Amino acid sequence: MYRFLLTPRWWGINLFVVLAIPFCVFMGTWQLGRFEDRVQSHEQAEKAPDPSTRAAKPLDALLPVDKVTSGRPAIATGTYADQFLVPGRKLDDRQGFYVLNMLRTASGKALPVVRGWLPGSATDARVPAAPKGEVTVTGDLQASENTHSDGVNVRGGLPSGQVGMISAATLVNLVPYDVYDAWVTLPEAEAGGTGGAMKPVPAAAPEGSGLDLKAFQNLGYTGEWFVFAAFVLFMWFRLVRREAEAERDIALGLVPEEAAAEASETMAAAEGAPKDAPEDPSSPDYDVASTPVR
Repeated sequence: MYRFLLTPRWWGINLFVVLAIPFCVFMGTWQLGRFEDRVQSHEQAEKAPDPSTRAAKPLDALLPVDKVTSGRPAIATGTYADQFLVPGRKLDDRQGFYVLNMLRTASGKALPVVRGWLPGSATDARVPAAPKGEVTVTGDLQASENTHSDGVNVRGGLPSGQVGMISAATLVNLVPYDVYDAWVTLPEAEAGGTGGAMKPVPAAAPEGSGLDLKAFQNLGYTGEWFVFAAFVLFMWFRLVRREAEAERDIALGLVPEEAAAEASETMAAAEGAPKDAPEDPSSPDYDVASTPVR
């Protein structure tokens, strides 16, 4: 009854099933592993001490920024140069902007420093002046932002003096000097009152260390891949059952003669028999002139 499984058509179906199910299981397992990694990172981040409470270190000793050094206090010395405003940034559920200054260090490279946050729309008129001369800043270290970071403006078209993303790749095109692939945010208002009107911007948790939307997307994809595997197996069993029932009905004579003939032709074609074999002229249905008898 199941000899049809050895026909060329079913060989193709069987091969697809044999390849599709392991692939779906592999992808589901991989997505589940990604979710478990994010959960583990989140648990480790919760158990670890607050990075901002650890001892401050020189900037170069904490680079490059990773999950361990992100949020650590970094010390840098230099003079403030170019200033930019970063619009569209929220703090305490209020819309505002960051005040970003480039700190030129002795190495010639500049460190982006977020001096604070101001409410409303970005405008230079309300921005406190940066300290003059050489200064030493201690700020919480952050990795360069990317297109997936919160608050980033990737549409462009911002006025001169404004940037939508705090990253070396963006800032290096706006200043005539090299830029560190990192930035710091000052945890307190600047001394001397120059930054007293600005609110400090808290450091953000490193990417991939929390149970964010991406983590639950991985969990959702896990379920989808396993559902796909089950669906492929279900459809294969359904096709096999339908084909077996059709052959059984033909064998028991439960199918009308015309339908049985069509089914037989279909099966013969699937097994490689010619679809339109010429009729034998010696058949009783032919006359002497080989003309079909009507």
